[in-house]
Amino acid sequence: MSKPDALLVDVATLVESGHSNQMPLTVVAGGVVITGRLAPEAVWRQRVSEVLADSAHLSGFSAMFTTAAPDDGPPTHLHFHVARILQGTVGIPETGGMYRVAIDDVSAWTMGDFSYSDH
Repeated sequence: MSKPDALLVDVATLVESGHSNQMPLTVVAGGVVITGRLAPEAVWRQRVSEVLADSAHLSGFSAMFTTAAPDDGPPTHLHFHVARILQGTVGIPETGGMYRVAIDDVSAWTMGDFSYSDH
């Protein structure tokens, strides 16, 4: 088990306490680059729940995201919204996605989100 980056945990803690969804961050996790904005877990869960509820095939999963996250210590995950996985010069998906990344899995990170081109 790796030791999480204390500075990254502090960033996640500030996002959680401020209920802001505007913190741009780029991470490398499992060799994949993910760039986007961090959101508090409660905001992230609510948005995922709404997206699932709007789906005819996935609405049954919506309720599992409405339960409150346990508040027992520092954050263990980063919650991205309008995020993209960078593949060459393309961001996937084009519209941005909702990603949950374990802080323990982050091998590198930087403040800010990367621009990309679809051409």
